[in-house]
Amino acid sequence: MLNLMKLELRKFKIMGYIRSAAIATLIIFGFMILISYSPKLYSINVLKNYSSVFSMIDVFVRGTFIIFAAVLLGRFVIDEFNQKTITVLFMYPIKRHKIIAAKLMVVFAFTFLCIVASMIILSALYFVINSFTHFVSGELTLNLVLQHAAKLGFHALAASFIALIPLYFGMRKYSIPTTIVSSVIIVLLTCSDFGGFNLNDIIIVPILLAAIGIAVGYMAIRKMGQIDIC
Repeated sequence: MLNLMKLELRKFKIMGYIRSAAIATLIIFGFMILISYSPKLYSINVLKNYSSVFSMIDVFVRGTFIIFAAVLLGRFVIDEFNQKTITVLFMYPIKRHKIIAAKLMVVFAFTFLCIVASMIILSALYFVINSFTHFVSGELTLNLVLQHAAKLGFHALAASFIALIPLYFGMRKYSIPTTIVSSVIIVLLTCSDFGGFNLNDIIIVPILLAAIGIAVGYMAIRKMGQIDIC
């Protein structure tokens, strides 16, 4: 399985996606800096303390990389069926479900690592910048860091599974746009603010959506290899 995953990484030139993920992280950071200046420009204090900073990082990063994962699913899986290039893979003396499983595991692992890395980088960068600019007040304690690290870690894992849900819609007509649009809808539902909270704050919601993502991935592994693509 690891060898199949390595082949997928080489085939699709994963370094290009890593650069894109890094650029996305920098854009999020720039946006957060702009938001931090809002109290001085418009008297609107969005980031009041480090808890609100961590929450905003969580929302931005999850939303960004759920959509990013949809692009990967479109490229790694759906486009292969569209272009019929997957027929070449199915000619190898490897079980079809293992090929599909390797693709989904690459997308899941890449999404999870990107979310975690982006959260860590953004948190560190903001702490450094805030030590000079004092955008937010309050002390960043070890207890606060550990508390939010556990929460963000759980959200990162759940989001990586949730990111598999768009595959269900995209594979119905082998449509990459449908995959991406469905991921945007998921992001709007789980990351939008509804009167001071979002649906992801209700712990059962990310757990339920993650379970659906796991189910979608499992069904894809079992059934995609049996699809007649001729």
